[in-house]
Amino acid sequence: MKAELSAILQECDTLKARISEMRPLPAAALKKIEDALTIEYTYESNRIEGNTLTLQETELVVNEGVTISGKSMREHLEAINHTEAIGYIKDFAKKGLEISERTIKEIHALVLHGIDRENAGYYRCVPVMISGSRYMPPQPYLIEKQMEDFMLHFREMEAEKVHPVIIAAYLHDELVRIHPFIDGNGRTSRLLMNLYLLRNGYTIVNLKGTNDEKLAYYKALETSHVDKHPEIFQIFVAQSETASLRRYLSILGGNMACSDANL
Repeated sequence: MKAELSAILQECDTLKARISEMRPLPAAALKKIEDALTIEYTYESNRIEGNTLTLQETELVVNEGVTISGKSMREHLEAINHTEAIGYIKDFAKKGLEISERTIKEIHALVLHGIDRENAGYYRCVPVMISGSRYMPPQPYLIEKQMEDFMLHFREMEAEKVHPVIIAAYLHDELVRIHPFIDGNGRTSRLLMNLYLLRNGYTIVNLKGTNDEKLAYYKALETSHVDKHPEIFQIFVAQSETASLRRYLSILGGNMACSDANL
């Protein structure tokens, strides 16, 4: 398993280097690509959590301010809020700021903005269960200490120069395990993971919301939390990052080819 993970990480770094070689990229074209990918990411991340807006509806809600008939206000807000949160993590990554508990709370506050004002950006003070999972999140009185330990171990991993993709996977995996919020843990964890990937020159991992892919995602987390085998989730994230880098390269390659043809 270690050999498999090592090979995937090596491929990630090779693909990342190829993207770096293509920079600087045309700003106007890059913005269009990034905007489209942001909508896709918002659609898939919300879809994982049960949001029923289609990709096209998500685009209309976010970019055109359209209200979709038959869809709840919450679903509209989830699309708008997630897009705002992506903007936040992109700005944060560019500035190279230090990730802290406050960062996590700010991401969560954006995710639940206008949906749950009482709990947005605050740790839960009630016990929770995860539907369909054997894992039981810690009691609320343990959250503060576990979040402190979480951040401490994160700093230790950085000091030990653990591969950034592994650290990103850890940030997602451990935040979901602690489950510090009453709602929005999944979206916040994926955004935190992607913040760290962006800060280290990688692309956003867009985990898909299809039944098969969602099941594989949940199984990897379950194996980490219940069976204490985080390697499965690390491989899952590394493979997803590889796929993301490959797609990004493919899009850029097509764009560059088109630009050259028009010269």
